[in-house]
Amino acid sequence: MRTSLIGVITVMLAMLACGGNSAPADMAGAAPSKGDKIYNTQCTLCHGKDGGLGISGAKDLRQSTLTREEVLALVSNGKGAMAPYKNVLTKAEISAVVDHVLGLRKKE
Repeated sequence: MRTSLIGVITVMLAMLACGGNSAPADMAGAAPSKGDKIYNTQCTLCHGKDGGLGISGAKDLRQSTLTREEVLALVSNGKGAMAPYKNVLTKAEISAVVDHVLGLRKKE
C-alpha cells in the first residue's frame, strides 16, 4: 500500500511539473477539445501524447479493444498502478477524455 501511495504521489508531482504543456491543434488546425486538454495534462505522463508510451505499465491505448463503457469504468475506478479519476474529474470530463482515448486507436 505504501509503495502504491508513493507511486501515485510521484505521478501527481510529475504531472504538476509538466502541467503547463498545451495540446497541439489537430490536423485540420482546430483548437484542441476538452478531452484533448484533459488527456494532455492527466494522462500523457504514462500513456504519451499518442497513447503508446507505456510508462509504469501503462497500456498502449492505440491497441485497446475495450468498449466505451469499459474505458469509462477504468478511468473512473482505476486499475493496478492507474489511479481512479472519479474524485479528480467530473463525469463530463471523464467522458470527454474517454472520447479522446477512443480516437487514439489505430485505424485499420
